[in-house]
Amino acid sequence: MGRKLLYLFLLITFSAQSQIEQGSLFSEAIGKNIKKYTRNSQNAYANQDFERAEFLFDSLINNVVNGSYLDNFKVRKLSGKKMQLYKFEKPVFLMTYASWCTPGVGEIPALNEVAEKYYKDIDFVVLFWDSKENVRKSTRDYSRKINIIYVDEKENKNDHIVEIMKHSLGFPTSFFIDENKRILDVRRGVLHPYNEKYEISFELNYNSFLNGISLLKNLGDEEKDHFASKQNP
Repeated sequence: MGRKLLYLFLLITFSAQSQIEQGSLFSEAIGKNIKKYTRNSQNAYANQDFERAEFLFDSLINNVVNGSYLDNFKVRKLSGKKMQLYKFEKPVFLMTYASWCTPGVGEIPALNEVAEKYYKDIDFVVLFWDSKENVRKSTRDYSRKINIIYVDEKENKNDHIVEIMKHSLGFPTSFFIDENKRILDVRRGVLHPYNEKYEISFELNYNSFLNGISLLKNLGDEEKDHFASKQNP
């Protein structure tokens, strides 16, 4: 009798936990809200109300996305080999991109420097929505400490999470994910004039990346002072 009760308790606990985890997936959380967000966001941009557009994005992230769990789905390495996104076991800094996006002049160098410094504690991942050929051409300047992966939609026509991730938040977008695949924050890429000077572009992006990974790793006093000095020259 005791064993039956224990088995029943474990079964109920496991079922409840499974429901919580399934209900907390990123695709499900954002899927319930994305149509309304997209409609309101498009209206804000059409009216050139950029402050409201930013407010809507921040509200979606803070109230819906943060705390949800990233879905697991298949991606490809540059070699063409398939892998599961959950293969990354460390906290993950995931940036979504497309080959037609033009990065700021200091963006990739800033990301490379941060990755070179923290790759032992964090998996740095850049996910492209594109073909293998286009991805290869677009990733020549990235550090080897950065994992380049891609999803070719021709192979994923029925993958709901791929469609949601690509079309819901735009790109470049950075996801900061803990080792349990829980999303801690999502941030858009740094915006600055296309012809911005390298030094300014590098500093803006470096500070943004460093601020983001502080969610994944406790930065030492030296790194914090460095970040603060760049914020307050």
